[in-house]
Amino acid sequence: MAKRYVRPVESRQFLIRRLHSLSGIIPVGVFLFFHIGTNSLIAVSKPNDDLYQKQVDNIHNLGPLLIPVEVLFILVPLAYHCVVGVKIWLESKPNARNYPYGGNIRYTLQRLTGMITLAFILVHLYQMHWLGNTLRPEGIPTFHHEQASATTARVMQHASWIAPFYALGVICACYHLANGFWTFMITWGVIIGPRSQRIAGYACTALGAALILTGLAAVRGFATFDVNQERPAVRARAVPQPSEVTSGSGVVHPPPG
Repeated sequence: MAKRYVRPVESRQFLIRRLHSLSGIIPVGVFLFFHIGTNSLIAVSKPNDDLYQKQVDNIHNLGPLLIPVEVLFILVPLAYHCVVGVKIWLESKPNARNYPYGGNIRYTLQRLTGMITLAFILVHLYQMHWLGNTLRPEGIPTFHHEQASATTARVMQHASWIAPFYALGVICACYHLANGFWTFMITWGVIIGPRSQRIAGYACTALGAALILTGLAAVRGFATFDVNQERPAVRARAVPQPSEVTSGSGVVHPPPG
C-alpha cells in the first residue's frame, strides 16, 4: 500500500493544532489550576492569618525573575493558545442546533466558553495586571501585591457587574479546561477505547466541577472582603515611627538626642 503524501501545509496545520492542544494543558491549564487554588485561600483567610497574602508573598519572592518567568511560561503560551483558538473558532462550523448530540454540544460549548474566557482574561489583565497599568485611568483600583487581599477586593467591589462577570469567567475557564483536558487525552492517544474515554469523561467532569466551586469561593471571598482591612506589616513599613530616622543607607538609627 502506497504511503500517503502529506503536504507541508497539512503537516504545519497538524503541528499547530497539536501545540495548541498541548499549550492549553501545559503550562496554561496547570497555571489556572494553581491560580484558582491560590485565590481560593481568601475564603479561609483571617485578619491575623491572611493565607492568600502569604502565598502572594511567596510568589513575589522570585523578585526580578518573576516577570521573565511569567512572560515566558504563562503569557507567551497563553497568547499562542488564544490566537490559534480564535482561528479555530472562526473556521469552525458548529451544528449542535441541527444535530443536538453530546459531542456536538461539547464542541460548541468548548468554542463558546473559549471566547468568553478570552474576554475575561483581557478584562482581568486590564484590571489587575502590570500589563494594564498604562491603560487604566488614574484612580481606578488595581492589584498591589503588598496589599493583595484588600486591593483585589477593591477591584472586585468597584462596580456591581465585576463579581458576576468574574463568576461567569471562572465557570467558562474551568469548563474549557476540563473538557479540553478530556479531548487532549483523546487527541494524544492517552485514552483510546470507549470505556476509558467514558471513565476519563466522568473524571474530567468532577475536576471541572471542583475547579468551578473553588473559583466561585474565591470570587465570593473577594466580593465580601473588608476592603478597609490593612496588612499590619505593610502599614508599619509605610508609616515610619517618630522615634526612628532612616539614613540614606537604609539603616535605622535613633533620632539625635
